[in-house]
Amino acid sequence: MELEMHMDEYLPLRDVVFNTLRRAILKGELKPGERLMEIALAERLGVSRTPIREAIRKLELEGLVVMAPRKGAKVASITERDLNDVLEVRKGMEVLAVSLACERITKEEIQHLEEIEAHFKKLTEEGNLTELAEVDVEFHEAIYQATNNKRLVQLLNNLREQMYRYRMEYLKDIAVRRTLAEEHGAICQALRERDEKKALKCIREHIDNQQKAIIRSLN
Repeated sequence: MELEMHMDEYLPLRDVVFNTLRRAILKGELKPGERLMEIALAERLGVSRTPIREAIRKLELEGLVVMAPRKGAKVASITERDLNDVLEVRKGMEVLAVSLACERITKEEIQHLEEIEAHFKKLTEEGNLTELAEVDVEFHEAIYQATNNKRLVQLLNNLREQMYRYRMEYLKDIAVRRTLAEEHGAICQALRERDEKKALKCIREHIDNQQKAIIRSLN
């Protein structure tokens, strides 16, 4: 499998390598438990071992990589504890985002959200997990943008990246995908009606159901 490196003229090479490996872990291209061999990764990315070593050190600080004595670095497993920590924070911030969006969302933003919701529903039966995960992300991002709060958007986007590796797991189940599509529809309707109470109930149920689905997929 090729790791795709996106060169950014404004970033040092070590940051480009870090972003590449981080993206590969979050998207499941580098699997939980997979060993990260410095020489092999350096060859695949066409760089020296130094930026690989620096990237692995940073990934360890983020909890995405663990160092095993005498075995070196490997991709961290997806644990229930990590999931619960991420979702506790995410639920609190998504509730705030939906509350603000109910008040601030424009007609154009509602229309955009409904288009994304329809696209997600269409993809539900097709089983392209990567595209489905990206459209799911797009749906929630549209709600974040409607808050018109840049700091909240920034925090939620950081959390969204940490959610990516979990998202790929629960989307494998078609029954879960269909439930998500229904929940997206209910969230859209509540926002269109500016019914904050209903919208908050929908988003809490949505995240609780995701949590249950991911825990089932991990066991």
